[in-house]
Amino acid sequence: MAVTVFIPTALRQFTGERAEIAVEARTVGEALDKVTGEHTELRRHLYGEQDKLRNFVNIYVNDEDIRATQRLETPVKEGDTISIVPAIAGGAATEEKVQGGSAVKTEAASLPTLSNEEIARYSRHLIMPEVGMEGQRRLKAARVLMIGTGGLGAPTGMYLAAAGVGTLGVVDFDVVDASNLQRQIVHGTKDVGRPKIESARDRLNDINPNVKIEAYETRLTSENALELFRDYDMVVDGTDNFPTRYLVNDACVLAGKPNVYGSIFRFEGQASVFWAAKGACYRCLYPEPPPVGLVPSCAEGGVLGVLPGIVGAIQANEAIKLILGGGEPLINRLLLFDAWKLRFRELKLRKDPACPVCGENPTIKGLIDYEEFCGLRPAPAQGAAADKTEETRQMEEITASELKQRLDRGDDLQIIDVREPNEYEIARIPGSKLIPLGQVVNRQDEIEQERETVVHCKGGVRSARAIEALTRSGFKGRLVNLKGGITAWSNDVDPGVPKY
Repeated sequence: MAVTVFIPTALRQFTGERAEIAVEARTVGEALDKVTGEHTELRRHLYGEQDKLRNFVNIYVNDEDIRATQRLETPVKEGDTISIVPAIAGGAATEEKVQGGSAVKTEAASLPTLSNEEIARYSRHLIMPEVGMEGQRRLKAARVLMIGTGGLGAPTGMYLAAAGVGTLGVVDFDVVDASNLQRQIVHGTKDVGRPKIESARDRLNDINPNVKIEAYETRLTSENALELFRDYDMVVDGTDNFPTRYLVNDACVLAGKPNVYGSIFRFEGQASVFWAAKGACYRCLYPEPPPVGLVPSCAEGGVLGVLPGIVGAIQANEAIKLILGGGEPLINRLLLFDAWKLRFRELKLRKDPACPVCGENPTIKGLIDYEEFCGLRPAPAQGAAADKTEETRQMEEITASELKQRLDRGDDLQIIDVREPNEYEIARIPGSKLIPLGQVVNRQDEIEQERETVVHCKGGVRSARAIEALTRSGFKGRLVNLKGGITAWSNDVDPGVPKY
């Protein structure tokens, strides 16, 4: 049976950038075996110990999750599509359309009134029977908390403010950087260097002075999340990292709040509504995060500027529907969007009875250390071996300044750049050799093992992965990671090297 396996953008570096691979197979497992047999590095990212699929990788046949069928033994027929859906930085659900009901609990008689100015402003809403006066008053009564004012938070906040959501809470602690302006449309050139929370507040107030902006210039943590979430009707997740994404999910489940989810990478996006009271949560979809560095951030992998605008607008749309209590919210549905092909796909989600936070017997009853959960902070080692364990875990690093000093005194070093060719065209360290991360294992014979090798990328994440891959493959030479990558070189050694 000829079936097509769809490869997500984040994993195409291991398939020679192939997005679709046709194979002859009778089952899902057989199809994946053929694909990963040809692309062996891909297999390591899909399968873990005992050759089991990793928990942060989901497989769908057409729109059905194989966890709900026969898993890898799920049969496939001619023309079926198999989609690999990894995390990108998850009573059982039915196939019926889920009517969410309004997330705003205020009784109709107690809803705030609209002034004549507001009636004129929202007139295009008011003449729609799906919104009307009561719906607009519900929007005015609503309290929505947005986590982040970046790529996703920018359009989401702007549309929610324009729609007349009465109170917008905004959580952010970053400052506006010039590289943000390609997509974070709530900020402008004049805002570079300003706290994002201030820039966003000014812009949202300008869009609609009737909206109350409650700004929280702080990092979302396990210590403050439940308190922040308590007084809001829902949370819009505009985060860009896995620890915060799991934190938002767990806090929403514990607080009983809908989680309006969105994520982006390069030209692909995802959106859903995770509301444990009515269906699946994020952990039902992705029980565990991917290993550190497996999924590049937007800073490492890039993002098409308009993509967060599209996905953020979808998040705003879902939030508005939840407030109005109408339409068909993305509960128990995962929407996939490919901006490059302009293609939408939808996958079904199911509540996992064994989910540790929203399942039948939850084991997570409070917020945990999400940095440790996502592998960004090692768990404390036990006993006298703790110091030795930590020592063996460290990867050898060199700073940009130290590298420059060693090059100036003539040390015999080779510099391997594991970024992509288009990045190499933007900026490069003199004398470096380009071997992209996805090719580094197969091209290791181009790296002289008798020489000390400094490996670098943009910020140090991909180069660390390259060193790990080379070490696993048996490379015997000395490998050193450039701390901070070429960005640190530009900051500390040669400002003439462009930053991107």
